[in-house]
Amino acid sequence: MKGKELPSYIHRRKRDGVLLFRKRYGQKMVEIRLETQFPEGQPVPTALHLERDRLLHQPAPVKPGKDFAALIRHYFASDKYRNLKPRTAHDYDRIINYLRDKLGSIEPRNIERRHVIAWRNDWAESETPHRANYRLRVLRLLLEHAIDMGLLATNGNPAKGVSEYRYEKREREPWPADKIEAYRANATGRELLLFELCLGTGQRIGDVLKMKWGDIDGDGIKVIQNKTGKKLWVPFTAPLRAALESTERRSEFIVTNHRATGPWSYRGAAQAVRAIRETIGALDYDIHSLRYSAASELALAGAEDEIIAAVTGQSLAMVAHYTASVRQRVRAIRAGKIRE
Repeated sequence: MKGKELPSYIHRRKRDGVLLFRKRYGQKMVEIRLETQFPEGQPVPTALHLERDRLLHQPAPVKPGKDFAALIRHYFASDKYRNLKPRTAHDYDRIINYLRDKLGSIEPRNIERRHVIAWRNDWAESETPHRANYRLRVLRLLLEHAIDMGLLATNGNPAKGVSEYRYEKREREPWPADKIEAYRANATGRELLLFELCLGTGQRIGDVLKMKWGDIDGDGIKVIQNKTGKKLWVPFTAPLRAALESTERRSEFIVTNHRATGPWSYRGAAQAVRAIRETIGALDYDIHSLRYSAASELALAGAEDEIIAAVTGQSLAMVAHYTASVRQRVRAIRAGKIRE
């Protein structure tokens, strides 16, 4: 495909055929490698036109020190970032690195509300609405930090007030009994142990992965929740007790990595569990849904919200949210008995 057949501001590099966007900002010519690439000779895809329009309306890059990349460096060195919980920092890192790649050369004061809205919509359409909304929250946070640095005027955050992308959210549901049994029938080793720890203790996956053999206290385990800082003692269920008794202690961590040098990574654990979920047709139920399952099992057994909260460490409002569907079922059963 000849260069003149490509949209304006776009050309194909001769040595490797890579498509580049070229635009002059003041006295400086800037070249950006396009995300949309396609072989020479094929029709220009719609995605290329969309990416070109986005780049045309994007603010101009500025000198280092006042650009978005400098803002990120300053944020990483701040107490705001250092005081984040490890899991939150890990999630932020992934998003901030993405924003640095895309917006690093842009000056915060040149970002306008319309840019933020366009980015949000693009993220939602090209990836997922959930990811778009999370990026919007982190972008809003970074631009607030830009105000603290003096890179933006007070109340000059262009992301403030921009609504999150609306979409129909699918509420998590507890694992059905048949899927729980199917998982147990198809899992062994770490995969089964992790499952029983999540279901048996009702804790978040991050807290489960940090559990150590030394945390076991009698017929239960001591937990300090990373997100809330709450200190709990959670009793073992029979399946969890059996899983622990059949597990060899290779590390101080209960669920260890292959080399027994530390805990199993979040990514590795999630991928391993997903493989089994796919095998048994349980992709609608993820690891976090096991926290719902733990609360629901207690509710079905007749436990009051305060008792469930003592195990899961949740607020009473969150317990009510997690057990809403099962509570409705229990009440409906009672209503049926009353009518009879």
